[in-house]
Order: sequence, then C-alpha cells, then structure tokens
Amino acid sequence: MSSSRRAALLSALLLALPLPALAQPRPPPAATQAATTQERTIRVEGKGEAKAAPDEAFLELAVETQAATAQAASEANAKKMEKVLTALVQAGLVRKDLETSNFAVFPDFEPPPRPDVAPKQRGYRVTNTVRAHVRDLGRVGSFLDVALKAGANRVDSVRFGLSKPDAVRDAALRDAVERARQSGQVLATALGVKLGTILDASTISEPVRVFPMARLAMAESADASATTPIQPQEQTVEATVTLIFAIEPGGK
Repeated sequence: MSSSRRAALLSALLLALPLPALAQPRPPPAATQAATTQERTIRVEGKGEAKAAPDEAFLELAVETQAATAQAASEANAKKMEKVLTALVQAGLVRKDLETSNFAVFPDFEPPPRPDVAPKQRGYRVTNTVRAHVRDLGRVGSFLDVALKAGANRVDSVRFGLSKPDAVRDAALRDAVERARQSGQVLATALGVKLGTILDASTISEPVRVFPMARLAMAESADASATTPIQPQEQTVEATVTLIFAIEPGGK
C-alpha cells in the first residue's frame, strides 16, 4: 500500500472516532460553588474606653543660662544642673529615674530697636532639660519645689501615666466589643434578619490619653514655705473593634 493511501485511511479512522467526554465542561464541586457565592454579612464598629487613676508622673525640669560665650554659658549651666540633680536625689529620687531629655546651645540676640535693623548678638544661651520619673504622686509638688530651689528655672511639663496599662486596655477592649455587638444586633433587627456567628474581628488599641500640664515658668521669688499643689488627672485608654457577623439563612 502506498504512503498516500495509508494517510487517507488513517484520517478516515480518526474522523470516525467519537469526541471525548471532556469536550463538555464539568460543573464545579459544591464546595467551590459555595466559595464563589458572596456571603451576606453585617459589619459593625464599636469604640470603648476605660479610665484609671495614674500611678506615675514625669517632670520636665530645665536649667537655662546665658553668658557672653558658649563655653561660659555651658559651664554655668552644668554647675546649676548638678545642684538640681543632687537636691532631687537627696529628696528621695534615684539617679536612674533622672535622665537628660534635651540639651541645646544657641546664640542669644538682643531685640532689634526697629524692624529694619538686624538683631545684635549679645551672647549664648544654654538649656539643659532633665526628665524625672516620679512614682509617688503625693510628692510631685515637693519635688518641683526642691528643683526650683536648687536652681531649675523652668518646668516644661508635668505628665501623668500608668505603669501597667494592660489591664485598662483590656477593659477598654471589652467595652468596645460589647458596643459593637449591640450595634450589630440593632442593625440586624432593623433589617429584619438574624445575626449569625462572628466571621472576623480586628481591633485598634489607642495609646493612653495623656493630659500634660502647661509649661510653667517659675519666679525666683516664689514663696518657699508653700508646696506647689499638683492634682493628678485621670487617664483614659480607648479601643476600637470591628466585627463582621454572618446573616443566618432565612432572613430577608
């Protein structure tokens, strides 16, 4: 048999064979169909908060000096600050609770007599700021007085805080979850559907809300017999929760 006849016979046999069953697409399995079906959900957000009395304070105490040269201003500042630190330690603070938070040296200018006149430099100014960590809130006022008497001439801030904020954050988180759950139930009732299980939950814990006191500039002639009154302020911790509920079948 010639090669041309064999090729013609092979083509005829192939055309006579039935098409394979795979020519018809198979339906996807039930699990795949369920996954592609958009699930009906309700998404709600709840914000909660918890309050607690502070148990620690941070004092920003500064010594500011001025002299004709930067070196003279720095040396004078160092002597005064060392007196302040020594006095605070003698009053009950420990050295590890005292740390430098800022140190700056910058030129000091006289105010110009007229706007069109360039200011004239009269020397240098040095500022050394120390942060004091106070754990006995009843002594905050007395520590301020000790620092001012020893030579500090600026109190930049007094901040209160919580040494162990986790318990307060947990309370704020529970409050946020409860508020979100209530919102979800109200929304489901208004829509005429039944709230199902929680499919997803996420949270954002806000930092402790700090209420710093304004910067205080103390006069040298302050009454030494009076203790500076300091009232600790309540601390607030906030949390935000997002919940996604399933809508049970059978609703609208």
